[in-house]
Amino acid sequence: MTEHPQVSDILNQVKDGILDPATAEKRLTALAVTRVGDVANLDMERCSRCGMPEVVLAEGKDTDSLVKIMHSYVLASGRCVASRITAEQIKAVCENLPIGITADIREPGGVLILSDGTQPTPSGGIVGIVTAGTSDIRVAEEARAIAEEMGANVLTTFDVGVAGIHRLIPALEKLREADVYVVCAGREGTLPSVVAGLVDKPVIGVPVSTGYGYMGLGAAALASMLQSCAVITVVNIDAGFTAGAFAARIAALIGGKK
Repeated sequence: MTEHPQVSDILNQVKDGILDPATAEKRLTALAVTRVGDVANLDMERCSRCGMPEVVLAEGKDTDSLVKIMHSYVLASGRCVASRITAEQIKAVCENLPIGITADIREPGGVLILSDGTQPTPSGGIVGIVTAGTSDIRVAEEARAIAEEMGANVLTTFDVGVAGIHRLIPALEKLREADVYVVCAGREGTLPSVVAGLVDKPVIGVPVSTGYGYMGLGAAALASMLQSCAVITVVNIDAGFTAGAFAARIAALIGGKK
């Protein structure tokens, strides 16, 4: 495992007389941005600045650029996460991994994590993730991956939608320790509102692009969640990453006070 200097480490070295200010400035500048050819400027200090790591969106990137970006990032920071990544892209990224780097493939969430052994710092927060149906699990798993990457402990319960609402109460009992809930639902998207009426913690609704016909592919679910009587926060259709990251930040604030 490689130790990667953070801003606080460099500042402490200046304070202790180990580094002179000019050298520290150069190192801080290097930490801020790592340029990858003409295709990317990697934000190396996003985690310390914003509380969450930079995540590479694989969707829409050509294979060569994606490989260069991910390999460069993991070597510079110790971990690299890519979302919405395809099986072909995963194969390309993992074919010639740098020495000492391992790959963690998170299916069906479409997430790939490269690591040199560096692990996320536990936040003490707990995120509960719920899905209405089995078809919603792919989005829930994306939310789980990023929440865990941000140090949250994640509890899950799947396929407990309102068509069989008797399943919901025992499922929520398993998640009673959660500090915040992410609820993924397609079709009519009712579940987040129902959950919010049963728990005393924040609920984030994620409309999923399941369902067909009139207002299918998540449109009805999004509209329903936006009109929720129970108080919920709503993200975009299939935005598991956004929901997971937002939930992890809330959980970290709560976890830090436990």
